[in-house]
Amino acid sequence: MTPKNNKTQGLVRLAVLVILLLNQTLISLGYNPLPFSEEQIYEGLSSVALVASAIYSWWRHNNITTEAEQAQVELERKKNRK
Repeated sequence: MTPKNNKTQGLVRLAVLVILLLNQTLISLGYNPLPFSEEQIYEGLSSVALVASAIYSWWRHNNITTEAEQAQVELERKKNRK
């Protein structure tokens, strides 16, 4: 992992933490900043998780780039030598 990726990940985590803390503070004060029911939130997050995992799985297990195709050819050559 490069330092740039590390910094980006840290900033994203910080932003999410600030949003969650702000949301929890508002809930504690009696104001519901999200006009959704728990069921709607659950369904929305489940849908997002499904789409993200499907895209990740598709990307991870298919040789999309030229480099990935070349690596697959090399892997098959090495397997056939044994």
